[in-house]
Amino acid sequence: MELLFARTELSEKPKKVQLDKIKEDLQKDGEKIFYFDRDNSHKDMMALVDALEDEGVNVYFREVKYGLADDEYMYEVHAL
Repeated sequence: MELLFARTELSEKPKKVQLDKIKEDLQKDGEKIFYFDRDNSHKDMMALVDALEDEGVNVYFREVKYGLADDEYMYEVHAL
């Protein structure tokens, strides 16, 4: 599964990341907060949450709004 990390600048393209890389980071650090771009589908984000929970990781997922427009949000995944 390929997901997009949140952009650091609005004019940039989001960086791609594989699910395996996310799992590696969690095994190394144990706990991490990831921010994903709004271009990811909600279905893909739920698949990520399910995949991490299958690994025994507790996951907190939410949408974070950073502006007033409807498309000004990102996804936050806090994995413990």
